[in-house]
Amino acid sequence: MALELRPVEWVDDRVRLLDQTRLPGEEVWLTLRSWRAVAEAIRSLRVRGAPAIGVAAAMGVALAALESRASDRESFLADLDGALKGLAATRPTAFNLFWALDRMRQVVEAHGHLPLGELKVRLVAEARAIHEADVLANRTMGRHGASLIPPASRILTHCNAGALATGGYGTALGVVRAAHEAGKVALVWVDETRPVLQGSRLTAWELVREGIPHRVIADATAASLMARKEVDLVVVGADRIAANGDTANKVGTYALALLARAHGLPFYVAAPTSTIDLGLPSGDAIPIEEREPGEVSQLHGILLAPKESPVFNPAFDVTPAELITAIITERGVVKPPSREGIHRLFTL
Repeated sequence: MALELRPVEWVDDRVRLLDQTRLPGEEVWLTLRSWRAVAEAIRSLRVRGAPAIGVAAAMGVALAALESRASDRESFLADLDGALKGLAATRPTAFNLFWALDRMRQVVEAHGHLPLGELKVRLVAEARAIHEADVLANRTMGRHGASLIPPASRILTHCNAGALATGGYGTALGVVRAAHEAGKVALVWVDETRPVLQGSRLTAWELVREGIPHRVIADATAASLMARKEVDLVVVGADRIAANGDTANKVGTYALALLARAHGLPFYVAAPTSTIDLGLPSGDAIPIEEREPGEVSQLHGILLAPKESPVFNPAFDVTPAELITAIITERGVVKPPSREGIHRLFTL
């Protein structure tokens, strides 16, 4: 088994991250020394996946604290506020981003009276704690999810919700990994996940590292596989879950949920509770990021559509809770998803 992959780390008061735009061709690790560099890495998908974005953003705030040359509290807090706002503007859908930034803001509010040097130490410690807690949550989530997986399962997954999308281990792919460790996985079907190909580039790369049997498919192949009874279940991650269980995930997820329902297959969502936004009553209120047209119309600079053609490129879609068999979290499984079941997670 491969050594545990942690795509973003705090090393020597710097952020070290694996540039996911270079995979699978080459493994390039970047050392980031400023919160602005972290913001650029998040915006450009060098680091991606809601939990990993949250971890990176927290580390970005810690970098902002260390970067600040302010000698008085007011100027220092202004520097931090600029970083918090800049990082928050990077990816609007991923709720872990705002959850992590709020955690860092709470440290400032609780310990703002301390000498600036000590406050900086507290912020670094909180960013590292957020990272470690995410890895632990993913491992626990994996165990919960593996209990739902029958022996010899053929699992279909979409986008990348593995170690690369988190602090380590993975959410949906963490469930697959735990099920594989229990000897339950016959095959993983890997949706390529257009337009940025997070499935074929990243999920397949992780499965190769782990020695987990898999096959990459075009997104449009999923329906025929289900019709031929070659899929036993679907498991995906999430970027934001509303209070009623409606779930935003990589665009194409909603279509898979509809297909799973049509073919009588379980459809599971795996995500930490930090992805759940109790402030949003339903998926109708989830902001959906629209990304630049070139992701759809070009591939490595080669035109895939006439340059005059307009492009619509939403990064996510919303799957209604009634299409989801269960939501798997580190605090337990909500089956079926309901407002009451989700709120119960936060009282455990």
